[in-house]
Amino acid sequence: MSAAAPGATPGYYVPHPSHWPITGSLALLLMGSGAAFWFNEYPAGPWMVAAGFACLVFMMFGWFGTVIGESERHLYSKRVDTSFRWSMSWFIYSEVMFFAAFFGALFYVRNISVPELGAIVSKPIWPDYAAQWPTEGPYFTAPFAPISAMGIPLLNTILLLSSGITLTIAHHALKAGNRGALKRWLFLTIALGFTFLGFQAYEYIHLHQEYNLKLSTGVYGSTFYMLTGFHGLHVFVGATMLTVMLFRVFKGHFDAERHFAFEAAAWYWHFVDVVWLLLFVLVYWMV
Repeated sequence: MSAAAPGATPGYYVPHPSHWPITGSLALLLMGSGAAFWFNEYPAGPWMVAAGFACLVFMMFGWFGTVIGESERHLYSKRVDTSFRWSMSWFIYSEVMFFAAFFGALFYVRNISVPELGAIVSKPIWPDYAAQWPTEGPYFTAPFAPISAMGIPLLNTILLLSSGITLTIAHHALKAGNRGALKRWLFLTIALGFTFLGFQAYEYIHLHQEYNLKLSTGVYGSTFYMLTGFHGLHVFVGATMLTVMLFRVFKGHFDAERHFAFEAAAWYWHFVDVVWLLLFVLVYWMV
């Protein structure tokens, strides 16, 4: 996924017929059907999901490998590079809308539903209900405690912001042709990302055991884990993308002019950083 070098194909590259799309379709069919079987307690369900996931991973390695090979043979022109940039931009936009839905749910519950419940509560029905956030709900009686923004959340904020800086330094090193610095700073970025995930896993265990904060802990628990959990998944995906970029750097891929795959992974990582800042402020800080 790179801009064409001098002498590259001037038109729009049309790839040869490929079996990878049908392989991906088979993977999705197995995963969807297997999930339906699993939910209905058919024994084959989990095995179908596992087979579908394995098929999907196989497809991703094969298809991405094909695209990388075409890119390294300089088959892609400037038009193809532009299409890749638009595609990645729309993909990130879809991710923005994904998180906007969850932030919207948090805002609606916190600023509309809870105050309205407090205003219309009839004493004989919910005599002890308090319209406050985090709410325990009219019927949820198990005690729990929200986590403070200090401690692990603040540490993770520092880690992710630092990773954004190290990734930017790595990008500048790539454009300057300094591959040694590129490798060091990119490796440090990946290490910071996986360290973030380690602290988040520890935080989840701590919250579950000592704070009694679970996914089932009313609307506060569900919004907390949905937002932070999906963000953690995106951190894992982004760190995996950057790891692939590091392997490609060690193989001699990319140069100062042709490195859009690296840029795409960097765009995604900076998006993950911005989402975390919103999470830190709206979920942890404004409790």
